[in-house]
This record gives sequence, structure tokens and C-alpha cells, in this order.
Amino acid sequence: MCAAALALAGGAALCRCGGEADAVQGGALQPIPFQQVSLEDDFWLPRLKTQKHTLVPFALGKTEPAVENLRRTGAYLRGDRSEPLLPLPRYVASDLFKVMEGAAYLLTVEPDPELERRMDEIIDIIVAAQAPDGYLYEPHITGTAMVNGFDGGTGDKPYSWVVHSHELYNMGHMYEAAVAYYQATGKRKWLDAAEKSARHINHVFFEGDPAYNGGKPVNQAPGHEEIELALVRMFRVTGDSLYLDMSRRFIDIRGVTYRPDGEGVMASDYAQQHAPVREQRTAVGHAVRATYLYSGMADVGALTGDSTLRPALESIWHDIVDRKMHITGGLGAVPGIEGFGPDYVLPNKNTYDETCAGVGNVLFNYRLFLMERDARYVDVAEVALYNNVLAGVNLAGDRFFYVNPLEADGRKAFNQGHRGRSPWFGTACCPSNLARLIPQVPGMIYSQTDDEIFCALYAGCSTTLDLACGKVALKQRTEYPFEGDVEIEVAPDVDGAEFTLWLRVPTWCTGEGFVPGELYRYDDGVDVRAEVSVDGRRVRAHAVRGFISVRREWHAGDKVRLSLPMPVRSSVADERVEDDRDRRCITRGPLVYCAETADNEFPVNEYFVEGRKIEADSVYRAADGVLKGIAVAKVAARAVDGEGACDAELTLIPYYAWDNRGDEAMNVWFARSEATARESAFRFASNVSGVAASFTYSNDDVYAVADGELPDNSFDTSIPRWTSWPECGKEQWVELTLAGPTDVESVAVYWYDDGGGVQLPVSWSMEYRSQGEWHEFRPYTTDRFGVERDQFNMVHPDERVTADALRLKMVPRRDAAVGILEVEVN
Repeated sequence: MCAAALALAGGAALCRCGGEADAVQGGALQPIPFQQVSLEDDFWLPRLKTQKHTLVPFALGKTEPAVENLRRTGAYLRGDRSEPLLPLPRYVASDLFKVMEGAAYLLTVEPDPELERRMDEIIDIIVAAQAPDGYLYEPHITGTAMVNGFDGGTGDKPYSWVVHSHELYNMGHMYEAAVAYYQATGKRKWLDAAEKSARHINHVFFEGDPAYNGGKPVNQAPGHEEIELALVRMFRVTGDSLYLDMSRRFIDIRGVTYRPDGEGVMASDYAQQHAPVREQRTAVGHAVRATYLYSGMADVGALTGDSTLRPALESIWHDIVDRKMHITGGLGAVPGIEGFGPDYVLPNKNTYDETCAGVGNVLFNYRLFLMERDARYVDVAEVALYNNVLAGVNLAGDRFFYVNPLEADGRKAFNQGHRGRSPWFGTACCPSNLARLIPQVPGMIYSQTDDEIFCALYAGCSTTLDLACGKVALKQRTEYPFEGDVEIEVAPDVDGAEFTLWLRVPTWCTGEGFVPGELYRYDDGVDVRAEVSVDGRRVRAHAVRGFISVRREWHAGDKVRLSLPMPVRSSVADERVEDDRDRRCITRGPLVYCAETADNEFPVNEYFVEGRKIEADSVYRAADGVLKGIAVAKVAARAVDGEGACDAELTLIPYYAWDNRGDEAMNVWFARSEATARESAFRFASNVSGVAASFTYSNDDVYAVADGELPDNSFDTSIPRWTSWPECGKEQWVELTLAGPTDVESVAVYWYDDGGGVQLPVSWSMEYRSQGEWHEFRPYTTDRFGVERDQFNMVHPDERVTADALRLKMVPRRDAAVGILEVEVN
């Protein structure tokens, strides 16, 4: 029930406040598809154009090898066995499909006959690679299955190793892309292939097919969730209930028909297979897989009315927002499994927060909103979108973060071997996920029932909706997220049409905190309140489930104005988050702010911000440079200065915009006292106590590999190095003795290569010593022992590794020696 009646001062039109029952009952809440919403703003529209002209062509180029393997698979089906598959990851097709999905969305932003022609060409190749029965998976179709990987690879035959083969994961991303392309162009060829695949999978997994698994239904949920939410998208577009039922069945059997019993990627909770989904109560395992599962559960719950999924979803959501989420919306703080760690373990510098997990956080919470009509879920999705997700790609659209720390020193490699953004990754799930999620934003702005319109996100745009009372056109004007004023002009086809407009009041615009949950709260005592007016007359109402409702008889030209004050705010974390004790995070609107070296006189983590209220000297838009148009804030602070401290203005930029001006230091959580600032001053104490090598050139120094001197490139002769010259073609090793038993999260190697006698090795591997015995260091499933120039080549272990020594074993080229500039052990 509504807490207050809504009135228009002196208003001529009747309005009333919608009660809580109005927000829960009624017809199903349906999102307005992306192709029906036209962006017209200065924030999202330029990003979509950048994606269309930069990111998508770049990403399509990077995924050409996946296209080539599909082409060779099609040739194999036609009897041409002359070209074996390229040696690519078994999930590489999914990256192609995600990029194509993003391209489909962008065709609605600007028509592009050439891009559409290229898409049609690739679709022809994909369809030709599909077996007559609908099966599509390059390794098994061509008989080049990989069964020797530490996680089992593809399995020895179709659907024999569903826990890690990615067969269904790849198809899920194909379904989503095919749906998007059909919605954007009306062309059915790819969608028909997707439906053929889905019917095939239903037959094999739930009915039984003599050609697979001995004719018995496979009846096993995939190791990497994705097909669950993809099937729901197919149902929404085609109306075929088979796909919704398939999604439900995959969810129902997870943790029931199959449970792995091992460690690392074979642990039962790694892919959320430790219990039936309705019995799960905490977020565990691989964060991307988890959020995709929870998204599918929310979809099925919303569309089938299955209330038995709600207790699990509510408990898991609270576990995330109360104990396991960074203030940026980042998830999966544990590097080793790219997943959820213990409660309140949320490091800032040595965290993971994979970009894909941020994407999953957006998808999960937006679907919870569609199911529950509660704004708190949109609030979490918005924070993840504007901070963790947008940080994943630079402003130019061609360099990416896989990992998203909340602190960086400008020296240490953290992003898959890079000190900053990378142009691409061997496992390219993050760039391709960005390519598909950001263009979906227009489809998240509005949703509706027969006589209600929900405005969940704010962005300048236009759309027309079909309500029971007729068509209604909406035009939204705003400079969000930098300014909090929003105007929505309403124009119903039928004059006097009556319906309800629901406007979201974000959590950050209340006294509750920056984001829902118990992890973070405002500590500045600032009182802000949202205000709503219709045609200049103020609406007085309380928000219900985070929405203010305006129900009235509408006339063309009616203007609703929402004011969301955006002062600079300060948040603190739960005391159980050790890394954030005696620290504060500075935000404005939905944006987390950070400091970079480029704007500040002192090292960015040696600033401290005392007092209760943040004193903002100014908030202004950058006038030029790469940050042009972005809201910059200056706040009063102090900084460590020798033995004392001094007043120092702290300049802050949105977190999503960092690392666009060089790989420099960055900080999000600022000390509240001088003592804490001193404790957090950058230190580069070595965790290596000794270094040895099989051979060292007389003019080089084996200790150079651990001296903290970071190279500018692989032929950097300005710093010391180790090489095995002139031992050409002979295998070499370098052994690092650690200061003590150490939990090794990652090891990164920066190779020396002079283009002559010392060159990149052919390959390398690693061993670690624990309790006097040497063991093989096995890289995580998406990592490899890289030999790339001009970057750190980073590997994470596939299981917990506690070591007191590491040994790098290198195989040089036949006519060259090998060299190392630096090794970082994290």
C-alpha cells in the first residue's frame, strides 16, 4: 500500500499514487526491445557509434580464425578433408557469436549495408558448418577432438564431457546472436539454424537419440551456463514454449543428475553443481557461470510463475550484495578460479573482478527486476554497468580490461600480463562480451504491462509503446549520469489515455547508501531527496519498491520531470572488509570516482580525506583531451609529505575512465587518516630471497629477473637482464627462491628479445617446490604459458599453490638463446 497520496498542487488532471499491489500484480513485465528505442543522448549514443566504427570491426578481425575453423568444418561436411582445424580454444566460436550479436544491435543505430553483407557471409559459413541433424561443434564434427587437456578438453565424442566441452555454451551464444540479428534485420536464416540446433539438443538431452550417448538421454546440465538464458530469449521471440521448457529442465537437473567430485575446475561448486538450484543459498564458484545460471533462473521464474526459485535467488542475491561485491559492482574477487571467495574478502589491488562477471551481474539483476518489479535490482545493475563493465573498454573502443582492480601502482602487471589495458586476449570472452552488452542498454530502459510503463534506466531516447489504451510515444531528455535532471515528454495517440508511469529513484539518491546491500553505507550525513513534477506542478509521493508512480489521464505534450540531486558523496565499507578499513570511497550519482597520477601532485594512495562531509571544491566537465565532456571532481584532502602531511587538492575522475592516458597509478578507496595513508604508501619489497639459473651470460645478471625494474619493451637495454647467451638451442631454467611459503596467485614473465642472438623461447613451463618436493605448475583453463613480446606473460594456477620456490623451464629456438627482463610473483 502506498505511504502517501499523490497530489498535483493546483493540478487539473487526476493523479494518484500507485500502491505496492500495483507494482506486484497485473500482466507480465515485458522489456521494450532494443530496436524499438532510439538513443539520442551524449553518453550512450557516442559509445555505440564508437563500437560500430571501432570495436566491432576490430573484434570481427580478431575472430577471423574462428570463422576460418567454421569454414573448414563446413568443407569437411561436404567431403573436403584437406584442411585440419586451426589449433584454437574449443570455445572460440562463442567469441565470434558475441561480437556478431553486438554487431546486430548496432545495425539499428546506423544502417550499414557492408556490415550486414559481412554478417550474412559469416552466417552462411556457420549454417554450412552445422551437421544435418543440427549438431554444431567444430572439433567433433571434424574428428579433431582434444581429450588431453587437464580439464578433459572436448571429450572423446559429442556430449561426452559436457562439464567442460563448452558445446552448449557455444550454442547459447549463437542463439542470442541469431535472435538479435533477426530482431535487427528480420532475416531468419540464422534463427532457423538456431532453432534446428535447439530441437536437436532437446532430442539428445531429454528424449534420447540413437546417434548420441547410446540412445539414452544425456540429461546433464552444462558446465558453463549460458544456454539457459539463451533459450528464454528464443522463446520470447518465437513464442515456442519448447525453448522455455528446455531452459527450465536444464535448471532443474543442475546438481541433481551429475555432480563432479574433484578440486579446482572439477570441484562440485565451481559450476554450481554442488546442490539442486532450489537448495542453493550462497554465490559460489566461477562468477560468470554463476551469474548466467542465476539469470536463467530469474527468467524461468518470471515467465513460468515458478515461485519455488525465488527463495534461492533472494538468498543468493543477498549473499552477493551483503558480502561478496565490490562497490563498483565487480564480482569474483578470487583470481585462481575467477570466482567468489570467502565473505568480505574484497581486495582492491590484488583482486580479479573479471569484466564478464560484471556483465553477468548486470544480466542477473535486470532479470530479477523483470521478475520482481523492484528497483533495487536495477540499482545494482546500474552500478555494475557504469563502473565495472564500462571500465572494461577504453574510450577509444580498442583496448580492454579482463581484470578490474580498484587500485593499481602503475608498475605491476595485473591484466593478463599487462600493466594496463590490452588490445586483445587469448581467451577473448571479455572484449566480445562488451561488444554485445553495451548495445543492449537501449533495451533495458523501458518495460511495460498493459497499462504501466516502467522507466528503469535514464538516457536521452525516444520510443513508442503499445498499451491497452493505445500507442504512447515517450521522449526522454537528460545528461545522466553526469547530471540528475530527467525530462520525459509523453504523447499518447488517444487523448486522455490513462496509465501509470513508474520512475526509478536509485538507492544512491537516498540515505541508504551508494548501492543496495549491507556492504557499503554513506558516512557523510548528506540529505538528498528526489523530486517529481508534471507540467511544472510538483508530485508529492513516496517511492514504492524504489519507484515513484504517476497515474493520470495523459495528453500530448505532458512533461514529467525527475530531479535526482548529485552531490559528491562518501561511503565506507563494512568493517569486516579488511582492505577498506579506515577508508572511504567517493561517488557522485551512479559513478564511483578514482584518482590517477596524471591529475595529482602526490602518489594517489598517499592522499587521505578527513572529516565527515566531503568538501567538493568543484565539479566540472573536462574541456579537452581524451576525457572531454566527462565530469571531473576536485575535493579537499591532505597528503603524506615526508615526515608530515600537507593540504592537497585531490582530483577525481569516474572509475570507468581510468587508464586512458597511460598505464599509471590509480586508487578508489582513500585513507581517512594520515596513519592509514602511510601504511598504504606504495612499497616494492621483494618476495624473492634468491635467484639461480642453469647458465648466465657474463655481462648479464640473473638477479635482474627480480629487481623490480620494469621494461618498456622486450628490447629494453636500459635496465639489467638475464640471458643464456651464447647457449643457443639449449634448454634453460631459472629458479626463484621465495622469502617463505607463499600462496602463489600468478606468475608473470617479461621476455627479452634483441631480434638476434637472444629471442623469445619456443615454449616454457614451470614447476613449484612445496615441502621439499617439486610439482608441475598447471595453468588455469583460460591461461597459457605465453611467449608474447612487449608484455608480461601471466599465468594463474588451476588450483591452490603454496610454494617456497619456482622453477621456469625454457625451450629456446634452435639458433638463439633465451632472456628475461623481469618476473613478477603475486
